[in-house]
Amino acid sequence: MSDLVIRAATGHDVDGVLDFWAEAAEGTSISDDRSGVNALVARDLHALLLAERDGELVGTVIAGYDGWRCHLYRLAVCPRQRRQGVAGALLQAAERRFAALGGRRADAMVLDHNAPAHSAWTAAGYGSEPQWSRWVKHLS
Repeated sequence: MSDLVIRAATGHDVDGVLDFWAEAAEGTSISDDRSGVNALVARDLHALLLAERDGELVGTVIAGYDGWRCHLYRLAVCPRQRRQGVAGALLQAAERRFAALGGRRADAMVLDHNAPAHSAWTAAGYGSEPQWSRWVKHLS
């Protein structure tokens, strides 16, 4: 994986990230737009992690920390780059970030019907907790 570079996104990356998510991420969110991603990058300069290979964006993860819990969103890998360690490298970078911030527990939002993602999260050591439900309210 030595040719893979993990770095924090900047405001200059926003349009490329949105294009990438349209191709590589399953589904979209109400905040998957320029203003939403710009707000994320402005609020926490290190939350949106990008994986690049030969200057090409091949993966993303949002590693958010609210001071209490660590939250993972938008783990996405370019379809041509899957099963090559990109997701694992992104998760390791996110977990290093969380450890440096003092985070002790991470959770991930994963679509119920995305079986390949469930396998990837399980392989990375994450487990589902059926006693918890996630409730979502769109605020705009």
